[in-house]
Amino acid sequence: MNKTVLVTGASRGIGYETAKLFAKGGYNVALNYNQSKKSTEALVNELAKAGHRAMLVQADVACREQVVSMIDSVNKRFGEIDVLVNNAGMAKQALFTDISLQEWDRMFDVNVKGMFLCCQGVLPAMIRNKSGKIINISSVWGMTGASCEVLYSSTKAAVIGMTKALAKELGPSGIQVNCVAPGVIDTDMNSDLDENAFEDLKEQTPLGTIGKCIDVAEVIAFLASEKAGFITGQVISPNGGFLI
Repeated sequence: MNKTVLVTGASRGIGYETAKLFAKGGYNVALNYNQSKKSTEALVNELAKAGHRAMLVQADVACREQVVSMIDSVNKRFGEIDVLVNNAGMAKQALFTDISLQEWDRMFDVNVKGMFLCCQGVLPAMIRNKSGKIINISSVWGMTGASCEVLYSSTKAAVIGMTKALAKELGPSGIQVNCVAPGVIDTDMNSDLDENAFEDLKEQTPLGTIGKCIDVAEVIAFLASEKAGFITGQVISPNGGFLI
């Protein structure tokens, strides 16, 4: 029987490439989106035409009711979830003094509470089965912090802290919890950077290039595989040497 993976924030970027990679690996794939239905639906159709088993699930991960409904839908279609990839997230560059309370709360709701709700939603089955993989997506800024990225860095640091603590709590139940903290990746989140900023980031990266979404997806797929059977509570940062 094929394993089932739920990838949140699968409408674009890292989530999009991750969903494709899991599908090609023989998983039943549930692709979550909140607002970007068109691109996510197109990927589901593409995967279905290629003979893969994929489904579309809409939910704002910051809303418990929507998360519960999403997980119920996946369970009915594919059975219990074996792998959860908490990828849904948002970013914003701003001076700390310019951040509104509404912006602060919303980013923590999506980047941190969303992960909390999704984990709580899949864990009863994982604990009962004494098996499961949870992979949380943080950022290199969650490890180091960044100027004009205080809010984003704070949420991504929280992702790392939750990953480490949850891994210790769930280890006795046979569940692995790990974190991927990408460096500078060519995604829509970085699309507002101009060419000079990209060149500067390339120069700061020892490998001399910006990472691709598939580079991160490959790490996620590895952590979900049997090859990573003795890895839990870890933060793996595909960043081209940007942070050593």
